[in-house]
Amino acid sequence: MTGSRTNRTYWAAGTAVVLAALFAAGAAFATADGSQDGDGGSAAPRTPALYSPDAGFARDMAVHHQQAVEMSFIVRDRTQDEPVRGLAYDIANTQANQRGMLLGWLDLWGLPKVVADEPPMSWMESSQEGGGHAGHEGHAAKPGALMPGMATKEELDRLGGSSGRDAEVLYLQLMTDHHKGGVAMAQGCAKQCRTPVERKLAQGMVEAQQSELTLMTDMLRQRGAAPRG
Repeated sequence: MTGSRTNRTYWAAGTAVVLAALFAAGAAFATADGSQDGDGGSAAPRTPALYSPDAGFARDMAVHHQQAVEMSFIVRDRTQDEPVRGLAYDIANTQANQRGMLLGWLDLWGLPKVVADEPPMSWMESSQEGGGHAGHEGHAAKPGALMPGMATKEELDRLGGSSGRDAEVLYLQLMTDHHKGGVAMAQGCAKQCRTPVERKLAQGMVEAQQSELTLMTDMLRQRGAAPRG
């Protein structure tokens, strides 16, 4: 079972690296604000600042996505239900690839993947790209979770220790919470990020995850359960 999970992880990571390189190459030709010079050509690309929404979203969403991938691999080993296993596979594959893109952009911009003094979600209150980082009130995570929607260690342990219908229901509930937090973050980037290709990715996340939220609500109902809270 461990070897199977490891193979899936390497496959997803390898795909993510390829896509990250492709998107990073495309982003290299995109200006941060889409501006053009006086001759109608593209202006020199503006590299996002350390505490910009562009960089903050990339760092935070990469972490957020990593947990979704982890939960999806866990549930695929805890149930034989094909609809849940299929959903988990899709989420793991998609979010591993998107995570690779986000980390690829940070490399392209010459920015760190972790900033010690940056509170999670602080970029959502940034008033300007070059400024410092503001507080993140209004985006509080539950106790024990790093960011809104993320599961706690105890919840991950519960998922790993469950099986069958119990694992399916808990996964769908945890992933529903996770998607709600992810949608809020992606909506923030779609409004605040200045890099066109990143804004487009964020908007795509909003649309895809909202669709999956509807699907997961239906799947929970079929199992006699409902989203939490």
